[in-house]
Amino acid sequence: MLQCIFLLSDSGEVMLEKQLTGHRVDRSICAWFWDQSVSQGDSFKSLPVIASPTHYLFQIVRDGITFLACSQVEMPPLMAIEFLCRVADVLSDYLGGLNEDLVKDNFIIVYELLDEMIDNGFPLTTEPSILREMIAPPNLVSKMLSVVTGNASNVSDTLPSGTASCIPWRPTDPKYSSNEVNVELVEEMDAIINRDGELVKCEIYGEVQMNSQLSGFPDLTLSFANPSILEDMRFHPCVRFRPWESHQVLSFVPPDGQFKLMSYRVKKLKNTPLYVKPQITSDSGTCRISVLVGIRSDPGKTIESISLSFQLPHCVSSADLSSNHGTVTILSNKTCTWTIGRVPNDKTPCLSGTLTLETGLERLHVFPTFQLGFKIMGIALSGLRIEKLDLQTLPRLNKWFRAQTRAGQFDVRL
Repeated sequence: MLQCIFLLSDSGEVMLEKQLTGHRVDRSICAWFWDQSVSQGDSFKSLPVIASPTHYLFQIVRDGITFLACSQVEMPPLMAIEFLCRVADVLSDYLGGLNEDLVKDNFIIVYELLDEMIDNGFPLTTEPSILREMIAPPNLVSKMLSVVTGNASNVSDTLPSGTASCIPWRPTDPKYSSNEVNVELVEEMDAIINRDGELVKCEIYGEVQMNSQLSGFPDLTLSFANPSILEDMRFHPCVRFRPWESHQVLSFVPPDGQFKLMSYRVKKLKNTPLYVKPQITSDSGTCRISVLVGIRSDPGKTIESISLSFQLPHCVSSADLSSNHGTVTILSNKTCTWTIGRVPNDKTPCLSGTLTLETGLERLHVFPTFQLGFKIMGIALSGLRIEKLDLQTLPRLNKWFRAQTRAGQFDVRL
């Protein structure tokens, strides 16, 4: 049972406090948490579960905001962490993003959402489609009305239609003139390449995202051509576990509208679509840098939105960088971004130039890490393929399948 939830900014300021039970948790726990975070650094921030002298703490960090939950009794830690992830996802969906300003500008909606998502310390309603029927998302019209009328509440006067349904994530009887289902595989590739160009780690985190506009209570089955490659699956509550366990088939009655059906990982991939070859030499207070980016293996689709970013070492006083393709931007905080776009057919994109070190330094001793970004539409690099989608209760169904892959944490280290 969770007793309290705090939202902390990067500076440790308590932006929001929500007491969930009759026993109040004092804010001093936040001061203790922040003192430990400052003294222990990033290693402390990566701990999902922390035992303080008086409470068990559960934390996740999203876009610079720390979601901190407290409990004085032992409880399943994964339940607390999963609930915090649901809270972060719902807030990001409602507010169109997640940052300190958005939370402060919409704190009434955040409180209303937490009131509906948890009851006396236990998770209650976490389905976004049902929450949208209960609490209207913020918009310009609602903000103007709240100023004029003085009523800041966004809670609906009527219960959501799913309340009377045997399936809580779906309205009672939605009706559509055209029954459509859109299925999209969205994948992110995480990779680490060492200074010798060897692939240390390469895996993909993927999601099966759906947009369901179906009448009544449709019963769907979705099957993959190669489900054996999937690991670490997480399913939406609508998925029946037994069909997947016995036949690797997803059987479910979907929520109405957009939702995430499942997430997965595909590990130990042996190749990446792009290569990055950086070279840095330094002597007499000057560094020469050269970076090549090219296609390692053709995925069959155009690789778009290619970019490379890195942080110049603090000992670099000035930089003169240029490229034979794309644009190079150096910000005041010494972040360098090379926007490539697409790899041309007639040349290999190359960034080159010189870095001037601070007075008294002959050689560069701290080397940057390069972060690669890209996007490929129309293909899932994991190799996952949807075999078929069947609907048992409706005679006609319009089905659309799409896929895309983008770079996640793609690091090239020196």
